[in-house]
Amino acid sequence: MTDQPTATGDTSDGFHTFDELYEFRLLLHAHAVRTWLAEMIPVVRSWRHHDGEPCFGGGWFIVTAQLPTGQVSNHYPAADWALFDPVPDVVCAPEWDGHGTADVAHRLRTALTEMSS
Repeated sequence: MTDQPTATGDTSDGFHTFDELYEFRLLLHAHAVRTWLAEMIPVVRSWRHHDGEPCFGGGWFIVTAQLPTGQVSNHYPAADWALFDPVPDVVCAPEWDGHGTADVAHRLRTALTEMSS
């Protein structure tokens, strides 16, 4: 068995590091939720998953949106809470529909396609 190199936040594709890409994702998501809220798309944030358990054991929160194409969500560390201040707080996040990263990408792409039609 060969050892796999360990990726870190400093790991780069030659253009951006993982840390930079996660920062871009965070900021783009914070901008997106403002638009979704203005369009009356349900978006909430919570320190707890739908089952009442703290996100990742604590110190993290989840932002969940119910787009017309399906549920999308991301987790962020507590330090980023204020970036999502326009988003209503709930005690527990909506029940997770089982989506993964491929589902989220498909739902976002489909929503963009439908918006431009």
